[in-house]
Order: sequence, then C-alpha cells, then structure tokens
Amino acid sequence: MALQLVPIRCLSDNYAWLLHGPAGTAVIDAPEAGPILSELGARGWQLDLIVLTHHHDDHIQAVADLVDMTGARVLGNVNDAARLPPLDLEVRPGETFQLCGEEARVIDVSGHTIGHIAVHLPQSGMVFTADSLMAIGCGRLFEGDAPMMWGSLSRLNALPADTQVCSGHDYCRSNGAFALSVEPENSALRKRLDDVAAGTRPCAQATLAEERATNPFLRVAELRDSLGMQGQPDVEVFARLRQMKDNFRG
Repeated sequence: MALQLVPIRCLSDNYAWLLHGPAGTAVIDAPEAGPILSELGARGWQLDLIVLTHHHDDHIQAVADLVDMTGARVLGNVNDAARLPPLDLEVRPGETFQLCGEEARVIDVSGHTIGHIAVHLPQSGMVFTADSLMAIGCGRLFEGDAPMMWGSLSRLNALPADTQVCSGHDYCRSNGAFALSVEPENSALRKRLDDVAAGTRPCAQATLAEERATNPFLRVAELRDSLGMQGQPDVEVFARLRQMKDNFRG
C-alpha cells in the first residue's frame, strides 16, 4: 500500500506534510496545531510521529499541543536537540528510521540553519526539504554560509529526477519573480508559474526534475555566463545568486 500524502497549509505560508500508511501516521514539521488536527480528524487518522526538520519557531511551535492532543512521539536531529522541543527519537544525518512503514533517510541540509535535516523516502520517491531546497528557490542563510548550503543542495540534487520535493513554504510567487529576473526566457519556469497562478498545481511540491528546470539555485551552470562569471566555480555562482535574491525587491 502506497503512502498517502496530504499537504497542509498553516500560518500564513507554511506547509506541514501529513503521511499515512499501514504502519501509522506522521507529520513533517508542526507549524500550527489546528489545521493538522482538522486533517487528522477528517480522515480518522491517529498521529503517531512528529518529524522536525529544524528549530525555527514556525516549524515547531505546535509540537506541545499536538503531543498533548495525540500522544505522538517527536523525532529530530540529535545535533540540534538543544534548540528543538524534547525529542523521543534522536537521529543523525546519514542514519535511517522507520516512517509509516518505510525506511526514511536523514540528509544533512544545513545552511538555512545549522542542523537542518531533510527526510528522504526512497521507496515512495519523496523528500521533505523544509527551508533548504524550496519551490523555485532555497532558504536564506541565517546560520550557515554559501558553501554549506551549496553542499546541501548538491546532496539533494543527487536524488532521482522523479523524486517529489516537498518544501516548507509557499514562496512560489516571490521566488518565481526573482527566477524570471535572472532567466526571463525560461519557458518551463513561465509554465510552472502559470500553472500555480491558475491553481492547477500546488506551489510547494514538484519533482526534482522540475526544480532543475526552473530553480535558479540548481541552474548555476546555465546562468554562469549571463552573470559574467565564466570560469568561476559553481559555489561562487550560487553565492552570487543568493546575494542577488537577498537584495531582490521585485
């Protein structure tokens, strides 16, 4: 039986991701209790596990309420445990754990924060990236630096092309505006943004192949010349793009 995946809009632009399978129900991140509990109730599912990607409040602030209401256990990166809610299950990058009956792999995606993890489900072909690789973008570098984030994106970019990338926010419009400013002739990008605007596809979910075709932070080779950075290494092109995005007011 394939896992069921439910995207849940929370707060103003966050996403939590509800997973259900024969071995239980889990949620990736806990931005807001109400919408998560509502989806659980509508489906008659009992929450067993809360998986945390990083310590920012908009990803963890509903943990206490969810634990109180459901008794779910909490899983997170032991290397960031001091900044996370109390963990029942501690994991490290490179390790695996059971998630709704499937093996899940923990990937270090530090950069936005130190200790940020992504969760990859090879069998179902999904990866939960939160604020690392995002829809048509990547997270700001609040704690890490460009080489760290570039390494994280490179690890994610090595996954199979048909992997479903499930990120943590609906930033498609602002990210898309920046992407168009640096690659205005990208027809795949324009089609993706048109589909999002028409409501025919979710914002924060796409295949890795789609991100490779539309996300400027995965397109450094294609953008190197237009940025006047011929001969510069990928990480330097990425750093320039990240700086440009930080200053973008489109």
